[in-house]
Amino acid sequence: MALFAVPGAFTPTCSARHLPSYVEKAGDIKGKGVDEIACLSVNDPFVMSAWNKADGSSDITMLADGNGAFSDALGLSFDASKFGMGKRSQRYSMLINDGVVEQLNVEAPGEYRASSAETLLEQL
Repeated sequence: MALFAVPGAFTPTCSARHLPSYVEKAGDIKGKGVDEIACLSVNDPFVMSAWNKADGSSDITMLADGNGAFSDALGLSFDASKFGMGKRSQRYSMLINDGVVEQLNVEAPGEYRASSAETLLEQL
């Protein structure tokens, strides 16, 4: 499984670059043996569904981490209150094989490179 997380659905970098990179490269990623691609964000399931309809793909499962519990459990949440957004997930990607995280790519604050679909493809 390939999982990537974004700070928020419909936010600038997430909508302009992060999700589109996985939509564009989904076939290539699955061609390397990945059976599931999922996008996670600290949003409710209705927002994630709307984002998938607007910008996503049937190749990507949208996961809502509504209260940020999953992000907290991973130690990958942050406080975006100064932007009026509350608790959010950091931007990252991971490769998971049989429940084991084999690769974790966490972005530095404000960055977008390590968690891109292109980087993940290079790691497969």
